[in-house]
Amino acid sequence: MILYKHFDTNDRGHLTVGGLDTVELAKKYGTPLYLLDEACIREQCRTYINSARKYFGEDALPLYASKALCFSEIYRIAAQEGMGVDCVSGGELYTAKKAGFPAERIYFHGNNKTDKDISDAMDMGVGTFVVDNEEELSAVSAMAQDRGITQRILLRITPGIDPHTHKAIVTGNVDSKFGNAIVTGQAMSIVKKAIATNGVCLVGLHCHIGSQIFDVEPFSDAARIMTQFIARIKDECGYEISELNLGGGLGVKYTKYDREVDYAQAIKDISEIVHGLCRENNIKMPRIILEPGRSLVAASGATLYTVGSVKEIPEFRNYISVDGGMPDNPRYALYQSQYTALIANRANEPADYRATIAGRCCESGDLLGENMEIQRAERGDILAVLVTGAYNYSMASNYNRLPRPPVVMIKDGADRLVVRRETYEDIVRNDI
Repeated sequence: MILYKHFDTNDRGHLTVGGLDTVELAKKYGTPLYLLDEACIREQCRTYINSARKYFGEDALPLYASKALCFSEIYRIAAQEGMGVDCVSGGELYTAKKAGFPAERIYFHGNNKTDKDISDAMDMGVGTFVVDNEEELSAVSAMAQDRGITQRILLRITPGIDPHTHKAIVTGNVDSKFGNAIVTGQAMSIVKKAIATNGVCLVGLHCHIGSQIFDVEPFSDAARIMTQFIARIKDECGYEISELNLGGGLGVKYTKYDREVDYAQAIKDISEIVHGLCRENNIKMPRIILEPGRSLVAASGATLYTVGSVKEIPEFRNYISVDGGMPDNPRYALYQSQYTALIANRANEPADYRATIAGRCCESGDLLGENMEIQRAERGDILAVLVTGAYNYSMASNYNRLPRPPVVMIKDGADRLVVRRETYEDIVRNDI
């Protein structure tokens, strides 16, 4: 096992994903290539659903955060597993619709929904809007009244949490493009306006405090602030908030140096805090919504590349160059995200070589990692980067006019193509 149980080696010393030989998959589909272990995704969905219902009640609903990884098959899996989804754009909504995802289980997020986004979502029958600001509230109200409907909404609230220090602080996340801060009075202002606005029904509040959080304390801080705010709304407005979306953000183990999160235990711990806070603040236990994205899909993924060259610069560094890079995984270039890499056809050999993994783009910052522990490589080897299921395909681009890789799902010892490899013709299709 390498990091997770679906990554292993076979008797040929090759890396396997879901029991399949990655070297053979690279031969079959070419590289770069995204692989996803479907069983891993489904297992994570079930962990969230079962734990949420067990500890928060049968009406609790985890939503898959689409931005982490979005294509049709993901929505089909989420639907089959009983998840809701959160979408943040017209494109995500359209993909969910084409995949047949139940519109009533969609929560539509985003800090700048256009009039077309709002109209399309309503025509689609999207169940709940997460309203970010007063201008959006007015637009949703007007379009709902034009259609003769009452639209369910949550309001996005900024609780003021710094998840890195695990403290509730006045400035933490108040200065944000998202939501309405409690400490500035803007949150209560939009709550009162929503209560009085026709065409909408305010059912709940939403907050999100960050990502890659490995401790429960920041969620405890957020829950405390949000339940206190719900109690204030009840006292000042005589209005009962019935739904609380605590967002997502639980961390993922990308390298051997990262901690592994027990998601079921984390949900249990958060639930005990929320139940206690509701009693303490004399409010009814709201329906709890969770928004895992990364923690549902990241671990399932691996990306395969073909090594083109190995460059050793004495007293400086070693480079292993591959046939992909920042167009298929921009996360290291953007914010130095750490990964585990290995040579898939020598996965059982010691990782006793240090190298920077360089992409093929005409860009000095096109790197997948620096000073990484890896096996020695040569031209033609298959290099694998693990735990790439989140924010790789979804953030991919055609920089340098490179086609985006295909996505292959692995399930029950079989592989199937779920997203085709782009062609050069695909890239020029919209050119005039």
